[in-house]
Order: sequence, then C-alpha cells, then structure tokens
Amino acid sequence: MESHGLAVYVDWIDDATLDRTKVSSKTAQVLRERMSTSSCLVYAHSANASQSVWMPWELGYFDALKPRHVWILPLVSDSDTEYRGQEYLGLYPPLEKISTLSQQLDLGFLNIGEQRSSIPLSKAASGSGVYFTG
Repeated sequence: MESHGLAVYVDWIDDATLDRTKVSSKTAQVLRERMSTSSCLVYAHSANASQSVWMPWELGYFDALKPRHVWILPLVSDSDTEYRGQEYLGLYPPLEKISTLSQQLDLGFLNIGEQRSSIPLSKAASGSGVYFTG
C-alpha cells in the first residue's frame, strides 16, 4: 500500500507500546483517534483473525464512523486455498490486485453496485490514509 503512495497506520508498528492482548480504555482511545484521522480501513483477514480481541471492534467502529470506507483483504496460505471468512465480512468489498491502464498492478476493490467495476484503492483512500488491521 505504501508503494502506491498511501499512508498506512498499523497499530503494532506505529503504536508499539499498546498492549494488543488486553482490552483497555486507553488502547481504545488511541485506536479511535487513529481511525478518525484515516480515510478508510483495510481488514486483513487470516486464519488467526477470529482470535483477535480488537479486530471485530475496529471493524464495527470504523463502519459506523465512515460507512462504505471498509475493505476486506483476504489472506490465504497459498493460491489454491479458498478464502472463507466470517459471514459478516461478506458485507464489505474485497481488495484485489487489478491492472490499471498503465498495466501496473494496483490494490483495488470491486464496486458492488449496479456495475461491477474495479476502483484503485489509491483513489478511494485519498486523504488521510489507510487504517490497517490484521
């Protein structure tokens, strides 16, 4: 994402002193502040995501804060593995690699409206940057 010019917030990198294993009001306040200054949320869903104490909360909070600015990044162990996330993740469009007019790969998402068209994440996330959880 950063290679496409996006500013990305990752809690365990940018706020390394936060205790990710415990739910606390201090941690929640820091995450609320980071989400309020981000233009979108990318929810990286892996096999371990269902064990997170924070990810479902972040998803729900951000969706209420900035509807239609949440995307799911499905992570699988290899290309032959079928992605299966929790049912509620189907409410959000997935990020995929798309070809742009310049034939470079970009992260994008499918606009699931009347037309299924690809939109580069770099355009959708213009502004304050990406809040990344995973």
